[in-house]
Formats: sequence, C-alpha cells, structure tokens
Amino acid sequence: MNNTCDYRGTVLVAGSTGKTGLWVVKRLQHYGIPVRVLVRSARKAAVFGNTVEVAVGLVQNSADLTEAVKGCDAVISALGSSQFFGEASPAEVDRNGAIRLADEASRMGVRHFAMVSSIAVTRWYHPLNLFAGVLSMKYAAEEHVRSLFSRENRSYTIVRPGGLKDGDPLQFRLHVDQGDRIWNGWINRSDVAELLVESLWLESAKNKTFEVINEAEEVQESLEQYYGKLSN
Repeated sequence: MNNTCDYRGTVLVAGSTGKTGLWVVKRLQHYGIPVRVLVRSARKAAVFGNTVEVAVGLVQNSADLTEAVKGCDAVISALGSSQFFGEASPAEVDRNGAIRLADEASRMGVRHFAMVSSIAVTRWYHPLNLFAGVLSMKYAAEEHVRSLFSRENRSYTIVRPGGLKDGDPLQFRLHVDQGDRIWNGWINRSDVAELLVESLWLESAKNKTFEVINEAEEVQESLEQYYGKLSN
C-alpha cells in the first residue's frame, strides 16, 4: 500500500472524533499530511495525543470556524448529527453546521472542500429521512458546497456512502455511481475516509459528487481508479 503523496497543505477535519472522522485523521497521517482537528472541547482532542493541531470550537459559531480554517488549504467534513433536536440535530449539524463551515472555508481561501453525505439524499421518502429529515438536510449542505467550491481555483468532492461499518481500508472492491440511484448497501468507514483523503490530490476527484458501496471482498492497492469511473 502506497503511503506517499505530493500533497502537503494543512487539512482541517470537522467531525474528527466521530467514527468516520477518526479514520480521516488516520488516513491523512498515513500519507504524512498535516492535520488540524476541530473539536468541541480540548478534552475531546485527547484521543489524538500531540499528533495533530487542535482548534476548539462549535459549528454553530462562525467566529470559531474562521479561526479553525485559518491557514488551511483544505477541509474534510465528516460532520454528522446524533440527536433529533437541539445542537446535535440534523438541522443544526448536517445542514446549518456544514453550510457555516463551507462559508467560512470559502471566505478564508480554502481551495478544496470534501465532505461525507449519504446515498438517497434526493429521496425524501427514503426511510433514513425519518431521522429528522437528515437526508434533506445533507442535500441542502451539498448544494451549498457545490455553489461555493465550483468556482475558479476551488474544488469540492462529495462522497455519498451507503451504510457505514467498521473495518480496515482497501479490503473491498467498490461500486460507484452518480445520480442518486443506489437505495441501499454498505461500505467501510475507512474506505470513505480514503476516498476523501485521495480527493486532495487527484484531479479526477475534483468537482465530483457520487455514491459508493462495497461490491465484493477484494484487496485494493488504491481507490484512485474509482474516480476515473465518474463522469464530469
């Protein structure tokens, strides 16, 4: 497995202490990329030891996000809601928090914004949307990110995974699609993280939105080839 790349800009990871966010940090460190994590409290950052920069702040606070993204070349958002109502709800995290993060990233000169979304975000009738409209909230954030980062000298990558499960990266052949036609399926969080991280330096990943699930157990050297299967 290759652990070298030419990317050396600092990357802010939002949602860094969640299960997918932890894998994003691990994969960035695997490639030797400088990491800054956004956490709600310094206590939450203890899981990383002294291996990352730490920005303490809330996605509900634009000033916190301005400081967090300052000096970063890219942002990877693994934000995800955990409650129906309040500060951890889909409206506050998956929509408003992600939109606020994208706004501040754009304003502070971040060049690439990558984010985790979900399959079926355009399908309001999908069962997942029963969780406080989470799919609709994620789609609103997607649309905002695309509008901001499709401009000149900026780029985005939006990964829409199926159900997330634990496991090491690069152990499965993947199935990718576009147009929100996948209704169900599973994928390792670590592979979602790998796709997000590889988007930092792959031209084929720029300005792409796509769905992805596992297809079959088969060790992969890289996930770069899946970006080559996507249309512009």
